[in-house]
Amino acid sequence: MSMITKDMKIQEIISKYPYTVEVFFRHGLMCIGCVVAQFESLEEGAIAHGINTDALLKDLNQAVREQEALKKEEEKTKEKQ
Repeated sequence: MSMITKDMKIQEIISKYPYTVEVFFRHGLMCIGCVVAQFESLEEGAIAHGINTDALLKDLNQAVREQEALKKEEEKTKEKQ
């Protein structure tokens, strides 16, 4: 299973897991399209914006788990057809 880590760049996370944008927004991290997002790690961005890094990381990884589970269900459904 893929996991997001604190040291991953924000842009890397968004590129790999585009559905996490909603999680960033919910936590108040709105700099998704910012140039700094290319260079700033998740932890650096969270700290700079006063966001709880652990809570953000937990929610991001939960979104990844949910998306992967959904993808597996879709694959099972296609196999049955």
